[in-house]
Amino acid sequence: MPGGAVTLVGATNVDRVEAPVTIKAYLMCAFAAFGGIFFGYDSGYISGVMAMNYFIHEFQGLPYPPAGATEDQKKYFVLPSWKKSLITSILSAGTFFGALIAGDLADFIGRRLTIIGGCGIFIVGVILQTASASLGLLVAGRLIAGFGVGFVSAIIILYMSEIAPKKVRGAIVSGYQFCITIGLLLASCVDYGTQNRTDSGSYRIPIALQMLWAIILAFGLFFLPDSPRYYVKRGKIDVAASVLARVRGQPVDSEYIQQELAEIVANHEYELQVIPQGSYWNSWKQCFTGGLSTPSSNLRRTILGASLQMMQQWTGINFIFYFGTTFFKDLGTISNPFLISLITTLVNVCSTPVSFWAIEKVGRRPLLIWGAVGMFVCEFIVAIIGVTDGHNKDAIKAMISFICIYIFFFASTWGPGAWVVIGEIFPLPIRSRGVGIATASNWLWNCIIAVITPYMVGTDRGNLGARVFFIWGSLCVLCWIYAYLLIPETKGLTLEQVDRMMEETTPRTSSKWVPTTTFAAEMGLTDKGTLDPAIVEDVERKGSVGV
Repeated sequence: MPGGAVTLVGATNVDRVEAPVTIKAYLMCAFAAFGGIFFGYDSGYISGVMAMNYFIHEFQGLPYPPAGATEDQKKYFVLPSWKKSLITSILSAGTFFGALIAGDLADFIGRRLTIIGGCGIFIVGVILQTASASLGLLVAGRLIAGFGVGFVSAIIILYMSEIAPKKVRGAIVSGYQFCITIGLLLASCVDYGTQNRTDSGSYRIPIALQMLWAIILAFGLFFLPDSPRYYVKRGKIDVAASVLARVRGQPVDSEYIQQELAEIVANHEYELQVIPQGSYWNSWKQCFTGGLSTPSSNLRRTILGASLQMMQQWTGINFIFYFGTTFFKDLGTISNPFLISLITTLVNVCSTPVSFWAIEKVGRRPLLIWGAVGMFVCEFIVAIIGVTDGHNKDAIKAMISFICIYIFFFASTWGPGAWVVIGEIFPLPIRSRGVGIATASNWLWNCIIAVITPYMVGTDRGNLGARVFFIWGSLCVLCWIYAYLLIPETKGLTLEQVDRMMEETTPRTSSKWVPTTTFAAEMGLTDKGTLDPAIVEDVERKGSVGV
């Protein structure tokens, strides 16, 4: 359809660039957030599985502990650190590459189909893991599953950010992190329920159950529309109008739909003028253009997204969820480490909904700043208790209490906050690749931490024990400084307004910025108030040759 067939009314009022929030928008985003369940489950089940006696019997070749084995005897029935490291980290390695590839696919086949494809790849990996009785097949299965998780973890955030209304975007994207915590809790529950089985079902059941979450997500996405911003990027303005009407629960000819779409189109045209498009490799190069001294440059945004996800991993949270069960087991003073892990994941689930309110009421920037403070205080307390009185059972209870408080601070701040911010800071021409790079950074550092942590705390290696929390606490101090200096406030802005805010402010002054004009007003309102058809045609033309 030619651009002139789509009438887009440009809004000059900054408060009328988006339709009112409807229950339909909530439900669509809530279902998309379901992707976090199998992401969280896949991250969480491995901690318990690696501590299961039958799993160690199968993959370490040790005789199964007799029924009368003492706790001291069972204490030495463990996987060596190198196997823990390999089994845990190989998923993150696959996910790193999956997240990078997903950015390209999301631009070519759409956000929705990329997520569905990721579910299919993930299922293949789970089948291999379920069938495994040797280390090689298990590792291969986790590597393949990692590619699928990379597709989903990168593009779900992109998809949700692009369809969510601005007033509740932070809360809705936080729902993704909430689903991750639910996945972690489900994994702990299943591990807890199968830990004492004396057959391969003890670990095969937790592994195989992952397929259910992927099937539900893929099936549901067949009935959801793709992102209207994806269609604008591809030059399909008429389809974008139809999809936006469906997402917002408004008729296509609604003034709200015309004005919101006009703003998206005008912003995209503006970005295309600032960021000239070219070959495939040139489009990747655009992620790194501009100087470090320019706050709104693509290079600064790409570094911000990648470093923010790095910092989220530096908080040390995945130490608890990847190795918590084996860490509590190695302490030798906890009778049921599976139960403690279940409690920590339950705290994670119950704490995350706090962010739904706080991220929109308090804002992204304050949440990340004060969340880092709360985490490093708790981690230093855990470390100090551990090195001074770590064998006292009352001291152990205090350590577990502060670990739970630390999880509360993470789950209500950095857990959802980092995902929300990376979904908001990139302009449309590089958004899919920018989010992909940021997510890949998350998984790269996830992988690095998964590789080195068993060597740091393993009883056969570094045996740091509670002293490891001095390391995590120090890194959280860096997270606090980082958030204060570099994180902008994006609360209450459309994705297009975030672009302008980053051009005109610094992170420390961003919370005071208020939009005063629209892209549609700047890019060509005609005398009749409609967006210049030439702009629409230009976006369609550039999209048709593969933006």
